Amino acid sequence: MARDPDFAATLRRWRQHRGWSQLDLAGRAEISQRHLSFLELGRAKPSREMVIRLATTLDVPLRQHNALLLAAGFAPIWRETDLGAPELAGVRAALDFVMAQQEPFPAVAVDRHWNLPRSNQGAIRLVEFLVGPLAEGARVNLADALVAPDVLRPFLLNWEDVVRYFIRSVEADAAADGTAETVALLERLLAYQGVKQALKSSSEDTADSPVLSMHFRKDDVSLQLFTTIATLGTPRDITLQELRIECFFPTDHETTKVLRGWASG
Repeated sequence: MARDPDFAATLRRWRQHRGWSQLDLAGRAEISQRHLSFLELGRAKPSREMVIRLATTLDVPLRQHNALLLAAGFAPIWRETDLGAPELAGVRAALDFVMAQQEPFPAVAVDRHWNLPRSNQGAIRLVEFLVGPLAEGARVNLADALVAPDVLRPFLLNWEDVVRYFIRSVEADAAADGTAETVALLERLLAYQGVKQALKSSSEDTADSPVLSMHFRKDDVSLQLFTTIATLGTPRDITLQELRIECFFPTDHETTKVLRGWASG
């Protein structure tokens, strides 16, 4: 009997992650439960078309879709293109357009590990106000900048509330994609001073506002911002599927006035 334990275990994990029984997945994929059971036990070897059908039915992200194909002995089908590649010029133009419309408020584009490949002038002004000018070509990771003790934390009055929410989102990412890289990111963030204690604490004013704002203060300047996150609607490339556009909006008139003042001055 053909055995493929890596594929079998991964398929089973994705099914369980979706909360489906074998009968659920078999029905949705229009295959027999018996055949699915054999695939999950490694007693049957899937065809390339079967791997694609199951991954599509399970709505597996493109990176993990490729991993399933590799585990089953097939070549990947989804590309991972550098965001700076010529063929993504149209996407870059769209990102720049979205972030330009957000001015004078901050906007950034981040990858799945919160590395920052693109930002607008509003984001640059905010970061430079808080921590000073960045070195040219510096690699910025927003997760580390937010969670580490010596970057944004000294200026974020409600850091515990924000980091508690943020860490939960990274935990969800780690559970969803199952990659060593995302797990390593989570472990790195959890190792920062004060993070585990913040996760154990509870906010007393969570219900006072419809959204959780980030409340920055430096000297006599107070800034309160909430964010929205957008993704591309129909990505067919791993880089694009994992790209997130985060836009920051002022919560109060004072913040609006400051951000507009920086842009005009």
